[in-house]
Amino acid sequence: MPKTDSLQGSLDLLVLKILSRRPRLHGYAIMSAIKGWSGDVLRAEEGSLYPALHRMEEAGWIRAEWITKETGRRARIYELTAAGRKQLGAEETRWQAVTSAVNRVLRTV
Repeated sequence: MPKTDSLQGSLDLLVLKILSRRPRLHGYAIMSAIKGWSGDVLRAEEGSLYPALHRMEEAGWIRAEWITKETGRRARIYELTAAGRKQLGAEETRWQAVTSAVNRVLRTV
């Protein structure tokens, strides 16, 4: 069984893909989407997700905005930028190359 909290090398790809499909999500919603869309196999922990979001914001791949919800609570929401869409393409290409290489090794060993 895989370690469900280990998204090593794929967290950026997952976050960018989720935000491309569902813009303006807050961090908890992104964590829930990763868990739900992976069929409860993958899990992003706060300690990994929020530093990654900050790093992606600094890189210009996403932008963040504070909003006040109907409940009066503040939430920081994230959305993809044009640079983020470009990076998503690069991340998808890299992921395909990595998974293809791993599959070649699994078939030959």
